[in-house]
Amino acid sequence: MTPTPASPRQVTPIPDGWAFAPDELPAASWEDVAAAGERITVPHTWNAVDGQTGGEYRRGRATYARLVAADRPGVATWVEFEGVNSSAEVYLDGELLARHDGGYSTFRVDLTDRLREGARTLLVVVDNAANDHVYPQQADFTFYGGIYRDVRLITVGPAHFALDEHGGPGLTVTPALDGDRADVALSARVVDSAARATAVRFTVDGEATATVPVTGGEATVTLPVEQVRRWHGLRDPHLYTARAELLAGEDVLDAVDLRFGCREFAVDPQRGFLLNGEEYPLRGVSRHQDHEGVGNAITEQMKQTDLALLKELGVTTVRLAHYQHDQRFYDLCDEAGIVVGAEIPPVTVFLPGATDNARDQLTDLIVQNRHHASIVSWGLSNEITLAGAGDDVLAAHHELNDLAHELDPTRLTAMAHLFMLETDHPLVTVPDVMSYNLYFGWYVGEPGDNDTWLDDFHAAHPDVAIGLSEYGADANPRFQSAEPAKGDYTEGYQALYHEHMLTMIEQRPWLWATHVWNLADFGSAGRDEGGVTGRNQKGLVSFDRSLKKDAFYLYKAAWSSEPFVHVAGRRRADRVEDVTEVIVYSNQPSVSLLVDGVEHATVEGRRAFRFRVPLTGEHKITARSGGLVDTVVLHKVDEVPEATVMPTTTIANWFDDAEVPVRDGFFSIRDTLGDIKQSEDGARVIAAVLEGLATSRGEVGRGVEIPPAMQAIVDRTSLVKLIRQAGGVPVEQIAALNAQLNTIAK
Repeated sequence: MTPTPASPRQVTPIPDGWAFAPDELPAASWEDVAAAGERITVPHTWNAVDGQTGGEYRRGRATYARLVAADRPGVATWVEFEGVNSSAEVYLDGELLARHDGGYSTFRVDLTDRLREGARTLLVVVDNAANDHVYPQQADFTFYGGIYRDVRLITVGPAHFALDEHGGPGLTVTPALDGDRADVALSARVVDSAARATAVRFTVDGEATATVPVTGGEATVTLPVEQVRRWHGLRDPHLYTARAELLAGEDVLDAVDLRFGCREFAVDPQRGFLLNGEEYPLRGVSRHQDHEGVGNAITEQMKQTDLALLKELGVTTVRLAHYQHDQRFYDLCDEAGIVVGAEIPPVTVFLPGATDNARDQLTDLIVQNRHHASIVSWGLSNEITLAGAGDDVLAAHHELNDLAHELDPTRLTAMAHLFMLETDHPLVTVPDVMSYNLYFGWYVGEPGDNDTWLDDFHAAHPDVAIGLSEYGADANPRFQSAEPAKGDYTEGYQALYHEHMLTMIEQRPWLWATHVWNLADFGSAGRDEGGVTGRNQKGLVSFDRSLKKDAFYLYKAAWSSEPFVHVAGRRRADRVEDVTEVIVYSNQPSVSLLVDGVEHATVEGRRAFRFRVPLTGEHKITARSGGLVDTVVLHKVDEVPEATVMPTTTIANWFDDAEVPVRDGFFSIRDTLGDIKQSEDGARVIAAVLEGLATSRGEVGRGVEIPPAMQAIVDRTSLVKLIRQAGGVPVEQIAALNAQLNTIAK
């Protein structure tokens, strides 16, 4: 929102001068809060450390305070918060002015009538404690508390564009295309306590302008763009600027600018996503907003870093999950031409008492962001059926779907379904388009099960568009293996998994959108796995964005036009094998490998180039394609350092190196769950094992209901595979479990 110089509107960021106390102090002065806590700047979160270390983190109420004053006489003063997680109560000199529930959207509070001469104490009591009426409450990410986005003071004259419409800009821009022409509908709502405003002058920069009267507190017009330049993703992310100026005669009382784009899009069940009538495959990643060490109180530079990573990958889309992201990041996607799926935070478990809150958060999301050219869909929920889906869940989603279309009939509604939700469930067909979060090859099954699942769906429902909203595998780059396997958390397995998934996706152009989970590792306090607590490690880059995992370069090879070569496995420098495999990722048609300066071999292909290299000592390994080079150093060793092997992989080694005791006619951990469950005693053992594995996933594992189709896949899995995947189970406990099964007859 940019004011014209002639407008009395002033927008002033206020990052400094804040005090914070980890207590609830609604009637305190600024000095009281500072004395009870500390002086800080905003953005700020109190969970920057404990929200990322695993286990319990502080969830509760805390107080922020700042002195504020009227800019000048005769103006209205508002305070704008871009994000306060997750509930806020705003006080001025101890008087409650407003409450806001929802940690990810902008809201504003009118301070005008309470400001008197001199500075007054603005207090914000922030609450991220568990409750039953504000989404989200159970999810695989940390709910960082605090005023974690920018805060501004906005001063306007008595006549101004509305500031109280769900945090929106007060101006609505809706372009409609017809060939080379665009008709841009513009609407502005006016607040005029002095009865001065007479008209609004609307302008689309360099194209058209019109002045229309204010009627009933609103002004509307449609302006033509005769030779429209379409917003066309990465190829041409052209943006127009719409301006609304509130007039009293020739005086400009207020002004608002919004950037927008003119484009058409559709989803075809056979052709996938279409942008301006052209097939435009949406291939990209999902993003969480937090960074290591700062939580969700990220800086402009951190946003730019994430954008640079997206551009380096060459993505055409990003899923901004699982909540409304910073307005600034939607702006950046507009400018870069990256198609966005925007979402609200009903996640994991449906909350009957939060239906109104979901509606409020969806309203905020759409009203604040419907001008963004990059956004094509409004996400209604994510994996909301983890604990089941009854009639109340279905009814709530129908309401959300209808509300989204009412607020914005130009965009699609979408949902991300849990991979355990049956495809014939009525919830699947509620939104315009849907996607599934599939984790075959990580949590359950094998990578090839993704192919089968999607092909079966497409064959059974050829007229239904389906996307892949999440897929991924955790990787801790510290862990390496010559024989990477599912569940070992190695960087190598993650890369192999994504090699399969990338090929699978390319062979199915009818997938309307696919998103890797996730761009970067992120905070998830309930997790304790893969050698790290408090973190989901499915990112293509590390939590601090300093390390790009090998899978990052695989996707860069598939999507980016920037020429490069990358030798994978560089963190597995010490190798015991006599002949090792060297993998190179590149977007070039051929790659040569040099060993100690001597050309070893040249391979032609796509993305992944594999070489067999004898090891005898220390070797300099160089990949070359034209003038592109990348070099690593490998060492032949007698044994790998213990630190490079995840502790739980000793279970896998134990199974490989020793014979698991098996009694003829009795069960063992090598039997499938389905076979063991045929026995009443075996079923009790399996129930106990599965309960333990579920709780190892933190709070997202609570209350899981597995439908028959998914249960059939699980039942075909051996108990040993599930244990390996879960990790963190001592060898002695495995041996005891196997011995227990050895007493149960088949």
